[in-house]
Amino acid sequence: MSARLLCEGRVVIVTGAGRGLGRAHALAYAAEGARLVVNDLGVGLDGAPGPDSPARRVAEEIRAAGGEAVTHGGDIATTEGAVSLVRTALETYGRLDTLVNNAGFLRDRMLVNLDEDDWDAVVRVHLKGHFLPLKHAAEHWRAEAGAGRAPDARVVNTSSGAGLLGSVGQGNYSAAKAGIVALTLVAAAEMRRYGVQVNAIAPAARTRMTERTFADTMSAPVSGFDAMDPGNVSPLVVWLGSAASAGVTGRVFETEGGRITVMEGWRPGPGADKGARWTPAEAGDTARKLLTEAEAPGAVYGAR
Repeated sequence: MSARLLCEGRVVIVTGAGRGLGRAHALAYAAEGARLVVNDLGVGLDGAPGPDSPARRVAEEIRAAGGEAVTHGGDIATTEGAVSLVRTALETYGRLDTLVNNAGFLRDRMLVNLDEDDWDAVVRVHLKGHFLPLKHAAEHWRAEAGAGRAPDARVVNTSSGAGLLGSVGQGNYSAAKAGIVALTLVAAAEMRRYGVQVNAIAPAARTRMTERTFADTMSAPVSGFDAMDPGNVSPLVVWLGSAASAGVTGRVFETEGGRITVMEGWRPGPGADKGARWTPAEAGDTARKLLTEAEAPGAVYGAR
C-alpha cells in the first residue's frame, strides 16, 4: 500500500502562483495530492499588466503531471476578486482547506523619493491582498463551523525579513510585510475557535522581486546546492498548510535554503517604573540607562 500524500484531498488556494515562490508552492502542494486554485493577475514586477497568463501555464503543468488545478485571474486586493477566489474553490471542488497568501510586487524607492502612489500600490497588493482573501475564506470557515462541519483549515501568509528588520529603500514593502505579521497574529487568535490555524513565513529565495534587489546573493551556483531556489521554501509551506501541522498557529518562520528558524517577535526588555510622571530629563536619563542594558537591535537590510 502506498503512503498517503500529505495533502491528499485538500483544496488549496495559492495567490501570486504564476511565478517564483507561488509557482513553487503550487507545484509542491500538487505533488502532495492537493487540488489547486492557481491565482495570478499576470502583472509585471511593478504591478503593471503583463502580456500573458502565468497562472494558466502553472495549472497546465500541474494537470500534465496528473494533478488537479484551475486558474483564477482576478485581483485579490479587491472585494470582488477575493470573493470570486474563494467561490472558485468552492464551486470547482466543493470545499476549501488551505489559503496561501503570496501575491506581491515591488516599487522600491528611498523614502524621500517614494511617491504616494508607490506607497499605496505596494501596501494595497501585499497587505490588503492578504486581508481580503483571508476575510472571505474566514467567513466560509466560520459558516462551516456554525453548521457543525468544523473545518481543519490552514492559512499561510507571506511576510519577509524586510518586515521583521526593515530594508533600506523598501519603506513601503517593509511596512506592508510588518503589517502581515500583525495580521497573522490577530487572525490566529480570532480564527482558532473555527478550526483555522494561521501562520506566516519570511522567506528568502530567488524571485523576480529579489534577483534585482539582491543580485549579488541570489544568483544560482554553477554546481551544488542552490540555496536560493524558491522550491526550498515550499516544503515548510506545504506542511503548514496540511493537517499534519495541527496545533501550530500564530507563528512566524524564517526560511531559506536548508534553514528553518522560528522567529520571536517583540517582547519586554529592560524597564523602569517611577510610580509617577517623569520629567523629560528624567525620562531621557532613564531611557539611556535602559538602553545600556538592552540587546542591540538587528541590522536593517542595506544599512550603511
